[in-house]
Amino acid sequence: MLVKRIITGLIGMIMAVYVINFGDWVFSAAIVILALTAWHEYYRAFSYMGMKLTYFGGMAAVFFTLACAWQGNSDELLAVIMFATLLILSKAVLYHDKFTIQEACISIAGICYVALSFSHLILLRFTGSEVFVHSTLGNVSLGCSFIWLAFIGTWASDTFAFFAGSLFGKTKLCPQISPGKTVEGFIGGVLGTSLSLMGLGMLFNFSLIHMAILGVLIALVATVGDLVESSFKRFTGIKDSGQILPGHGGVLDRFDSIMFTVPFVYYYVQIFKIF
Repeated sequence: MLVKRIITGLIGMIMAVYVINFGDWVFSAAIVILALTAWHEYYRAFSYMGMKLTYFGGMAAVFFTLACAWQGNSDELLAVIMFATLLILSKAVLYHDKFTIQEACISIAGICYVALSFSHLILLRFTGSEVFVHSTLGNVSLGCSFIWLAFIGTWASDTFAFFAGSLFGKTKLCPQISPGKTVEGFIGGVLGTSLSLMGLGMLFNFSLIHMAILGVLIALVATVGDLVESSFKRFTGIKDSGQILPGHGGVLDRFDSIMFTVPFVYYYVQIFKIF
């Protein structure tokens, strides 16, 4: 299992470097595929409980939401979510004997969870795409640097929390949802993420104060995202959301924290204009 995890991680890192740095349609297409896979995993998780969510309707809503983000059409993006919500609720009324209001609400929640979070990956990557950051590693687009802040911050949070928890963990953080997480691990994740982002800030010439603050907040949000996905799995009774990533589980297993941190980074840089 450990060997599979390491191999998958290395391959994933190489692909991530290429896809993120290349950007443009390659990045957007990759995110669309990941989002559709995530919706499939979400649908399948609840199907184990005997629930019949609106599978193809969800697929269409996720696809068109990300397509709007790809084109930078925020109004149309909201329209897709709005009409998907109205149509799914209407289906629960018209076909109430086959599709319950509970299934409708869980379908809508899943569409928002998957479509909106993954669409922000595209929105963040194309933020200031015409502006280039003069870093010590060369010139990269502003959106590319923001994506790396989110990704490396999230990975640093997970990694430092794991090692700090393994070495010093005694106090359970949220035992009802994730028994392995500890307060000490969380503190280690916060410190490690802040230091990691300050290091990136030096490379990208960003404000170190903003990087330190963003590091603390990313660690907090990443932990919440991880616990949310753990709650889904505990509620549905599954161990992993999928098996598409050997040693790592499914897309939701691997991107649970990213799905929370990326929207947060997007709005942070929009509000505080750190560039």
